[in-house]
Amino acid sequence: MRQDVKRAHAELFLKKLKPYTSIKELEKYQRYFNFEKDKQNKDDFFIGVQIGKVFALAKEFVDMPIDEIEKLLESPIHEVRVGAVSIMDFQARNKKTSNDIRKELFDLYINRHDRINNWDLVDRSAIYVVGSYLFNQSRKILYKLARSKNPWERRTAIVSTAFFISL
Repeated sequence: MRQDVKRAHAELFLKKLKPYTSIKELEKYQRYFNFEKDKQNKDDFFIGVQIGKVFALAKEFVDMPIDEIEKLLESPIHEVRVGAVSIMDFQARNKKTSNDIRKELFDLYINRHDRINNWDLVDRSAIYVVGSYLFNQSRKILYKLARSKNPWERRTAIVSTAFFISL
């Protein structure tokens, strides 16, 4: 692992993400996402980074500590939050990840669901961050999420169960 990435902090992730911005990609996102009309997401915006580039960068930062991942989740930039949930997903999928870290990832996801506020963010991370964690745990939280008024929490309840049937 390269030395500068070893530090794996949110500020460095953002610095490395910015050169990938593209007007063409931004225009594409504007066709699929309409945050202006969505009152819940009114402060969110895109910078036009291809999702594949976000995923590749997230892999470089796979060892990022939980508190730094939360900083990424706090960003109003959608692609930064995609990076955060991708890092969470990569960590949750890793067989070497301890149960304590899996619980921290799960807790971060649930406690900061306010920042996981679109279908792509849920779909990118719910299966492994939530579903795999809950496989041998009480699934009570899924019933609570399923009854939520928040559509992204309801989506989490549905998508995370894909882990249960994938085995």
